Amino acid sequence: MMTLSIAAWPARGRTLFPGVLASVVVAAAATFLSQHYGAPVMLFALILGMAMNFLSGDGACKSGIDFTARQVLRWGVALLGLRITVGQIAALGWHPVLIVVVAVVVTIAVSMVVAKMLGFQSLFGLLTGGATAICGASAALALAAALPAHPEKERATLFTVVGVSALSTMAMIVYPMIAHAFGLDPRAAGVFLGGTIHDVAQVVGAGYSMSRETGDVATFVKLMRVAMLLPVIVFAVMCTRARGKGAGGPRPPLLPWFAVAFAALVAINSTGWVPEALNTLGSDVSRWCLVAAIAAIGMKTQLKDLATVGLKPVALMLGETVFLAILVLALLRWAP
Repeated sequence: MMTLSIAAWPARGRTLFPGVLASVVVAAAATFLSQHYGAPVMLFALILGMAMNFLSGDGACKSGIDFTARQVLRWGVALLGLRITVGQIAALGWHPVLIVVVAVVVTIAVSMVVAKMLGFQSLFGLLTGGATAICGASAALALAAALPAHPEKERATLFTVVGVSALSTMAMIVYPMIAHAFGLDPRAAGVFLGGTIHDVAQVVGAGYSMSRETGDVATFVKLMRVAMLLPVIVFAVMCTRARGKGAGGPRPPLLPWFAVAFAALVAINSTGWVPEALNTLGSDVSRWCLVAAIAAIGMKTQLKDLATVGLKPVALMLGETVFLAILVLALLRWAP
């Protein structure tokens, strides 16, 4: 079995190479433009990637672009752990933890109520609210696996994934402007971005487009939201069992491996045993992985797909996104 797996590597590499190369080329172009014009590299990568959207259709580049947007992104996020220590996390205090817990619980609860008011099942509100409040498309897929079978389940899941990805891409561009407009310091801006933007990639892009400190805080806060996926999935299973229905299909891991790897690298880095050269190398590799992943995500962005669904689901997800942003800003302002 191992021999067959190793033998398949060259063929797999040939399949992925065109798309990965396209992502790296866009990342290099974004880096060049950022260095010469002073704008955030993540924003350049996103815009250039969206301009190359035609590459993500069925063709030679599709598999490699998908691989870069998912796996390379996860490597980049995991390696961010080499930039953060337990001491830095402790300095943030308990305030970000309170914000994350309150924001996730309240957003999902409100989403379930509003979904019912709009004529949907409350579980659709749990699906969209969980995707908005936790970690975007990954949360949508995980929650969908825990929810009961339904004739409209696949369509609802597809809409949620497309919608949350589109809104997260918009948030990556707009939310740093909001942070500037409210005069948030780097730490508060990181909590705001990490506590509101849906997908990990866009949180990283928005955070590091502002500053390294903001990016570090935003990444940590975002991964705290990812950890909230476990209790929310348990809640979804309880709802399913209460309705007397079984969930079908394989379930993904309760916590993604990159979040566990991130935590492990933070712990290792906190010991002080990691050589500075290795820290620098890990940081550089992480940056290139993330820029390439943002470029690939730009290539995969299909905003026009939202036009194929009705107005009510779009209004629900847009409302959830706005509600979460207002709630986190309010908690930053008024929570003790």
